[in-house]
Amino acid sequence: MNQTPAMLESNHIPWDITDERREAYAVSSRLSQLARKQAERRASERPQATLSVRYDPNEEMPRLNSNGVRVLSLFSGGGGLDLGFDRSGFEHVASYDVLDFAGDTLRHNKPDWTVYSGKDGDVTRVDWRKYKGKVDLLHGGPPCQPFSIAGRRNGQLDGRDMFPEFLRAVHAIQPRAFVIENVLGFLSQKFSGYRDRILQELSAEYSLTSFVLSAKDFGVPQDRRRAIIVGSLRKSKRSFDAALIPTSTIKRGVRSALGLNEAGFDGLAPTLRCTLTGPRQTTSIANSTASVAKWAELGIWPHGVSPSRSLAASFPTRDGTYRLCVEECQVLQGFPLSWEFQGAVYQRLGLIGNSVCPPVAYSLGSSIHDQLFSD
Repeated sequence: MNQTPAMLESNHIPWDITDERREAYAVSSRLSQLARKQAERRASERPQATLSVRYDPNEEMPRLNSNGVRVLSLFSGGGGLDLGFDRSGFEHVASYDVLDFAGDTLRHNKPDWTVYSGKDGDVTRVDWRKYKGKVDLLHGGPPCQPFSIAGRRNGQLDGRDMFPEFLRAVHAIQPRAFVIENVLGFLSQKFSGYRDRILQELSAEYSLTSFVLSAKDFGVPQDRRRAIIVGSLRKSKRSFDAALIPTSTIKRGVRSALGLNEAGFDGLAPTLRCTLTGPRQTTSIANSTASVAKWAELGIWPHGVSPSRSLAASFPTRDGTYRLCVEECQVLQGFPLSWEFQGAVYQRLGLIGNSVCPPVAYSLGSSIHDQLFSD
């Protein structure tokens, strides 16, 4: 079953819970809304709080000159892959995403890019043959929900599974290379049969390399690992070696990155949760009880992320820990502050948590160019 725009825009699957539990959630939500309104009043009465961020992701990805390699982006989301490949010198052809606010984000930051979103960004409706001969590299992260715990792990039986659509684009365009990104769950034994069929279909024309990249190895202050597949046309007689991807010598903790008092302890942020997945819309970036414990250890509150630093400062947490704002979350994901996300708070956080960390994409792109496209 193909994924429709309506399915993607809701993106979360409601839990089957009791009426009592549902009412408890409703009460909690109303109390939270009341507290936010009180915080908004306090914020309007106080001087504007400013960010103290000390980590600039652009330092990990200095802009390179154009390398002439033309790239097409599928499932572009908040633009993690797009931004990283752009800064490493690739020439943008177009981006596709079915979410309107994803398209708004890309167009806001890159008004000269060609961006398709909403119904126009629905990859199931596109005849990719129009790009044949016009695209050298295709990249994208098919929706991870079918392979993640939060998304119920139904794999190919999940209507959100877009691997067949990515393969359809590869076959129609026949780019010289492609990059697929997904959660580690895609590599699990549960999906081995489906994964093997995908790889077998691609390997007829492409040499494939599968590996895992960790964001912390690229200067990002987050414990985040993702599965990557790189394919290169067999007739090019080139293959990709993941061991040659340049990594960062800098390892930074979350409190240091945000400019907080380290207070004798610091460490990597847990993997930021995508707030577009789950039983209800939320502004919590905690993806497990273990991550909640890790955030507490870092002295940071991962629930109820605020839209601004001023509002966060006016909204004390129940345990006295530090409340995050959206901009700080994007920095923890490796997005520079100059990249402005659009949409409601949960939508912006969803785009951030669902993105490839740009410094990871930057190093990956640089290595792909050097290995597969350089003369």
